[in-house]
Amino acid sequence: MGMLNIMPEPIRRPTRRAQNLRNNATPAERLLWRYLSRRQFDGWKFSRQMPVGPYICDFLCRELNLVIEVDGGQHCDSPTDPVRTAYLKREGFKVVRYWNNEVRENVDGVIQNLRLLIGQPHPLPPPASGRGRAAQQRRGGNS
Repeated sequence: MGMLNIMPEPIRRPTRRAQNLRNNATPAERLLWRYLSRRQFDGWKFSRQMPVGPYICDFLCRELNLVIEVDGGQHCDSPTDPVRTAYLKREGFKVVRYWNNEVRENVDGVIQNLRLLIGQPHPLPPPASGRGRAAQQRRGGNS
């Protein structure tokens, strides 16, 4: 009798749920996303509602291994949040949490706090709006 090869079932990422959350973001998440999207936050690339293992992170920067969570009142005494945070930390991520009202009432303070936490400039700053040497050369300018 031959050995039966049984492969473990792969862990499914919650991609559909992440898409649904992106389409139904809270007002605080939408506000913070205006500052984080399109590399506007000091050149760092953030994604929103990104699956990491079995969890969905509100905002994720893989370059920094940083997860940003924007939490409502349901997270106040949540027994699952510490388990989730521990999982993300084991995966190598730093987890930062802000309350919805913090983001809505003081988004500039949240952004400043993030800058202090990151404490480093992006290694490759974005080009200065197409006015660099390569852009001048394409236009036939001197260098």
